Amino acid sequence: MGVQRIESVIYTVGDLAVNIRFFSDFGLTLESAGEAVAVFRTRIGQTLRIETGDRPGLPPPVESGPTVREIVWGVDTPAELARLVARAGVDREVREDAGGVFHTVDETGFGVGLTLAGVSAYEPAPPRRSNTMGAVHRINEALAPAGRVHPLRMCHVALNIPKAGQERAVAFYVERLEFIPTDVVKPMGTFLRVEGDADQHNFLLCHRPDRAGINHVSYEVAGFDEVIEGGNHMIEKGWQEARRLGRHTVGSNVFRFVHAPCGGRVELAADMDRVDDSYGTRVHETTPPHHIWTLRSSRESNS
Repeated sequence: MGVQRIESVIYTVGDLAVNIRFFSDFGLTLESAGEAVAVFRTRIGQTLRIETGDRPGLPPPVESGPTVREIVWGVDTPAELARLVARAGVDREVREDAGGVFHTVDETGFGVGLTLAGVSAYEPAPPRRSNTMGAVHRINEALAPAGRVHPLRMCHVALNIPKAGQERAVAFYVERLEFIPTDVVKPMGTFLRVEGDADQHNFLLCHRPDRAGINHVSYEVAGFDEVIEGGNHMIEKGWQEARRLGRHTVGSNVFRFVHAPCGGRVELAADMDRVDDSYGTRVHETTPPHHIWTLRSSRESNS
């Protein structure tokens, strides 16, 4: 089935300690930390790697300051991995490292890695039961706070790419790595999913007039309450919210964004649309509204 999931995201930053504090507050598990590198892990075993400096093997950054340098994608079998590596390397160098990761760059200059997908030991907990007229699932039982939120997984990455050449940028992922376009928003960007995942998108290439860079990495949490409580926790720790709580139009997920010291933003997400091959590719001539709703408050308008 080819690519299954995001396996790893690698950033380079100026201040490692600040980023360690940020992602610890965010709820990822710190696996290791040294003078120049810190590695975090999601609940399903993906890794977030934060580095200082420019180690050999990383492609040049596409923007100044802290930013993402490489996204590694997990493939289901050795045969599929070999096949996709060959497709990726038709007209560019592909380098294998000692850990079995194959590295190259896309049309914009972002690092692209391919490796065997990890095996997740995560066992989902039962969903929080809800009550509504005619559908009662909780009797004599009060809800407790969700508590400390620990993201389940990195569910998608959004990158900014220059508008010029965006067709070639998308084609690399579709033709070489066999990503599936789900929603093509002509003025804004292309949403894609990988063959081994049912999320409406695992990857988004956003058009920008003349610049490239990280937009955001999205982390799935268990539900609506975790989006709210996880965002509240980050604000309590002194981090800055980047967008009001809301629900997207494309993808339908509930979202909350926080500015990240590694560059761009991180998103807490829940309840994204799941799709299959019958969804096809939906082409939008104009950009749909960004959100179905966002949180509003009369207190703010009257203050």
